[in-house]
Amino acid sequence: MAFEAKLSLRQVQKMVMTPMLQQAIHLLQLSRMELLQAVRQEVEQNPVLEETIEEVEEPEEAAAVSSVAEEPAAEPNGNGDRVEIDWDSYLQDASDYRPSVQRESIDRFDSESLLTRSNSLQDHLLFQLHLAVRDDELLRPGSLIIGELDDNGYLRSGIEELAPLAGVSGESMESALRLIQGFDPTGVGARDLRECLLIQLRTRPEEHTVAEAIVSSYLHDLERHRFGKIAAALKTSLREVQEAAALIASLEPKPGKNYSSEEPQYITPDVYILKIDGRLLVALNEDGLPRLRVSRYYRQILSKQALASREARGYVEEKMRSALWFIRSIEQRKRTLIKVTESLVKYQRDFFEYGLSHLKPLTLREVADDISMHESTISRVTTNKYVQTPQGLFGLKYFFHRGISSTVGEVVSSRRVRDLVRRYLTEEDSNKPLSDQKIVEVLAKVHGVEIARRTVAKYRGQLKIPSSSQRRYV
Repeated sequence: MAFEAKLSLRQVQKMVMTPMLQQAIHLLQLSRMELLQAVRQEVEQNPVLEETIEEVEEPEEAAAVSSVAEEPAAEPNGNGDRVEIDWDSYLQDASDYRPSVQRESIDRFDSESLLTRSNSLQDHLLFQLHLAVRDDELLRPGSLIIGELDDNGYLRSGIEELAPLAGVSGESMESALRLIQGFDPTGVGARDLRECLLIQLRTRPEEHTVAEAIVSSYLHDLERHRFGKIAAALKTSLREVQEAAALIASLEPKPGKNYSSEEPQYITPDVYILKIDGRLLVALNEDGLPRLRVSRYYRQILSKQALASREARGYVEEKMRSALWFIRSIEQRKRTLIKVTESLVKYQRDFFEYGLSHLKPLTLREVADDISMHESTISRVTTNKYVQTPQGLFGLKYFFHRGISSTVGEVVSSRRVRDLVRRYLTEEDSNKPLSDQKIVEVLAKVHGVEIARRTVAKYRGQLKIPSSSQRRYV
């Protein structure tokens, strides 16, 4: 069989991801803060792009400025002649009436020093450590231990591992740990839950022998409310065990939770759903986002061919195309976001009017078909976007979820079912907590919702609510 080279012509249809199309898709899925950073970066890199600055000048100010500009810099003397004013000496004399501020003090002023931040757990403990001791033999290991504490105030590293790092013996490390365990908040520096609870019990003025014995040896039985077994093992009455259990329940298992080193993250909505005169209207949040335009200077360069070289003209044309495509991508992002939000208003109008009990199941496919776009486009435009509604602030992804069939003939939103589970669990009788199976029966009887027991357990786990045996109060 002989091989030969030949040419053939055929047509194929395929999508080519050009750099401009990739940029448009990238801008579509950016959050509001990421978009602002992308705009700033593009303005810095592309000289053809510039921000439009809209300044409104008051009529009175404009008249005052024009009158000042027209006045001659001279004064008439007694003979009617104008005398020139020595403005330099005048300003120098006037400067004597100003408060003298040294330049060095202005340079040293730091505006960030006026800002406040939350005190971290490590800062709080280090402050107490330096007040308590001045000996380097305790300061070094104490500082190392404080640095190894997690957000809840527990020491997860072993003393044997930390002692060589601090350059001290194991006994000095233990002494530093016992010193830190006496600091505020009580229970900090513990290596496990048992030690944390014992530290809190032993710092109380009165003695709690039964409670300490339960924490030391019967914490597992206490979690399962086996009070009779604990009373028999400690040879005490059931009432004393119940009182000790109530005391243990009042202790703090996470002593460091009130001290957080993380800065709060504030969410700014990308779009608003406003209720005006009984109508739900959609408006974009454009506060802080600059308005872009193509520079007039570079447009003049292109219009005057004789004033620009071939290389300069080619560079400007390339930057011009990039700028126009970037502006077009920004506008396309805005239009797509408005279309998606208006479609959400169409499908979830009852939710925006009456609340969570009227939330309907919705899929990306339904919104994509409604606004004639691809499902992947809807997924990108709803990623990391937030909407301010009459019912509060929500992520756009919040409105997309599956439905659960019911006996009444309609499909119920899974988020609504989870809210029903939360409501029943938070309003239950603490002496008779509802089991997962009982909630299944209540949902089927009252609301006509048929779900499995494991689904209730899954929703309860998402809500971070323990099981019925752990919710039973003493």
